[in-house]
Amino acid sequence: MLNQKPYLNPELKLHDLASLMNAPSHTLSDQINKELGLNFYDFINQYRVNEFKKRVVLPEYKNLTLIAIAHDVGFNSKTSFNRIFKKHTSITPSEFLTQKQVSTSEIGSKLN
Repeated sequence: MLNQKPYLNPELKLHDLASLMNAPSHTLSDQINKELGLNFYDFINQYRVNEFKKRVVLPEYKNLTLIAIAHDVGFNSKTSFNRIFKKHTSITPSEFLTQKQVSTSEIGSKLN
């Protein structure tokens, strides 16, 4: 998941990931459910949310909108991105970015 990043594909399906792993779809689904307590889409979206959180604070993404970054990490729509992000983090993407900007400025002021 971390090397090939299949979750960046917005059309990723269980059978696609199973094929990449050379495993039967039902086996992969059972493992995700039993080991992680997640369904396939929650599992994939967890990676997408984490990838968004990494990218949104990088300088090379500062000129992109939050939705543009969300699309880059595999989300199909603004509505689903906002809903899923909040489900996984308990805050909105804008709140996350504001928190990161505040914590970065606090670090900068402590260094001066």
